[in-house]
Amino acid sequence: MSEIQNKLKFAKELEKRTRKFAVRIIRLSGNLPNTREGRVIRKQITKSGTSIGGNYREANRSRSKSDFKNRISICESEASETQYWLEIIVEANWLTKDQIDWEYNECTELLAIFTAIGKKISRNCLILGI
Repeated sequence: MSEIQNKLKFAKELEKRTRKFAVRIIRLSGNLPNTREGRVIRKQITKSGTSIGGNYREANRSRSKSDFKNRISICESEASETQYWLEIIVEANWLTKDQIDWEYNECTELLAIFTAIGKKISRNCLILGI
């Protein structure tokens, strides 16, 4: 398999993975309390958790390296924010660590992936003088 084919396969798999994550976040948010505070956090985590995949999909369809880099940066930020809301949910005793374990671990991995992609892009841009 060529390097380009490997990159395309990776991109498609990561798109599927972020979509699965978004669906899991939507389902998790439905388990939050129907209080004013619960609705605020539900909206926040749903927006950030679904934004990761949407921005990654757009990154893969970007028209320039700077647009791709910007979208990846947004993915990284949204993953970090989602992780924060998951921590708040546990600390507020709305769900247990065990109940959000899959989502938290997946979010941690997605954050690491997008951070690594962002660093690689920045390194390549420095080398190319962009």
